[in-house]
Amino acid sequence: MDWIQNLLWDSNSVAHIVFLYAFVIAGGVLLGKIKIFGVSLGVTFVLFTGILMGHFGFTGDTHILHFIREFGLILFVFCIGLQVGPGFFSSFKKGGMTLNLLAVGIVALNIAVALTIYFIANGRIELPMMVGILYGAVTNTPGLGAAQEALTQLNYNGPQIALGYACAYPLGVVGIIGSIIAIRYIFRVNMAKEEEELSNADAEHLKHKPHLMNLEVRNESINGKKLIQVKEFLGRSFVCSRIRHEGHVNIPNHETVFHMGDQLYIVCSEEDAEAITAFIGKEVQVDWEKQDTPMVSRRILITKSEINGKKLGEMHFRSMYGVNVTRVNRSGMDLFADPNLTLQVGDRVMTVGEQDAVERFANVLGNSLKRLDHPNIVTIFIGIFLGIFLGSLPIAFPGMPTPVKLGLAGGPLVVAILIGRFGYKLHLVTYTTMSANLMLREIGIVLFLASVGIEAGANFVNTVVEGDGLLYVGYGFLITVIPLLIIGAIARLYYKVNYYTLMGLIAGSNTDPPALAYSNQVSNNDAPSVGYSTVYPLTMFLRILAGQMILLLMM
Repeated sequence: MDWIQNLLWDSNSVAHIVFLYAFVIAGGVLLGKIKIFGVSLGVTFVLFTGILMGHFGFTGDTHILHFIREFGLILFVFCIGLQVGPGFFSSFKKGGMTLNLLAVGIVALNIAVALTIYFIANGRIELPMMVGILYGAVTNTPGLGAAQEALTQLNYNGPQIALGYACAYPLGVVGIIGSIIAIRYIFRVNMAKEEEELSNADAEHLKHKPHLMNLEVRNESINGKKLIQVKEFLGRSFVCSRIRHEGHVNIPNHETVFHMGDQLYIVCSEEDAEAITAFIGKEVQVDWEKQDTPMVSRRILITKSEINGKKLGEMHFRSMYGVNVTRVNRSGMDLFADPNLTLQVGDRVMTVGEQDAVERFANVLGNSLKRLDHPNIVTIFIGIFLGIFLGSLPIAFPGMPTPVKLGLAGGPLVVAILIGRFGYKLHLVTYTTMSANLMLREIGIVLFLASVGIEAGANFVNTVVEGDGLLYVGYGFLITVIPLLIIGAIARLYYKVNYYTLMGLIAGSNTDPPALAYSNQVSNNDAPSVGYSTVYPLTMFLRILAGQMILLLMM
């Protein structure tokens, strides 16, 4: 029976380590599906399962555990960067700037409360442990990984900071959701009124979405004028995808001449629709199916890498392929087909033209779902390579004895955000299906959590039962709740942020999926998700870097 003993206890055996990780991850994920009062801790249970196994002496070679931990962290952080990269810079526009400022306020107050407790404790708790409690309180696992990596740079040999994280995390989740509920009752939020305000805001937002209409030319001043001239006179951007002249339907180009009585199929932005209608003629009902030359409209998927990064206007689709592009769907959102719009792999292009022309055009763009099924491994590993290189560069600051490094978490995150946003300029195809991104991300985070749990397990029970574990829980609760109530009050009283959006802001500023799930459950709209996604990129970036900066500056 030696083989069973080796499989269970031989810490140098590859089979034992794989066996241990498989058990910890599978058990943790299954336990994470259990909901208490409708809230689950998700994959964080992998950490607690690892702690349990570590407590009972199931462990592995330290070097192997460290490698798996760091590789999992790199994979997880890089995939997050790829996902948030395209929206990272646009999230600072218009209303997103206010939400991001509030989120930064929450991050700053979290740190301020943690450091205040640290100084008041006057040496009773070590700074690294306080950083672990901080990340448990704000439920941010990547930040914990970055902090651990910074401690490795500093050759720290003190207690595992994952112990503080594990103590503070459960009540951190409860504190975030509790703060959302508390703000509702403190400010006597009228949910029906908030819903109505949101509907009015959505109506205003719809002005920028593509608007489709049929117009008949009634303006004598444009009779005999070319399409390009009409666009110049009007000064508004629109696409004329079809024109019916004397009963014949054609695909117009810039040289097409307008005549009185011509019927046009126009696509424009909602805010320009009234001006375009007033200038051209009036809106009419047209049955485009009744036509001598059959026209079809299809959504064509861009899957060829050579199209990636090219502007719509420079492709000359009408003159070269005899089709018109009216709008582009990206990540589920319709975009107006502006000539300056940059095309990306994964875009769905609404195309109008004759059947043969549309088929030829589809071959030009690719339109092959199979191509998108395969993740772009080259881009991923080029990004990781550059990210580790960037993370290893020492950055010297005046007054600091040790140069700062972005580390194995910060470097890949920064590079992934930049590749996700600007990769097409380097002809890197950054498109990855959501399922592929999620799979790589989940594998990375469970490997990281399992490693941290197995390493920390030996001392966890002593810390909680005989040490200051309960004190850590209390510290963490204060770090969670105080900033959320303060910023929540500012958001409601000064910025008049809609409560549904505020729910998403609070969940996103803590990068906390359980809080987002609760917010979506109590709302009948997508405002919490929008708020969450608006602040998530910047918050994740700050969370990952903040712990490293605290440790490197103060230790």
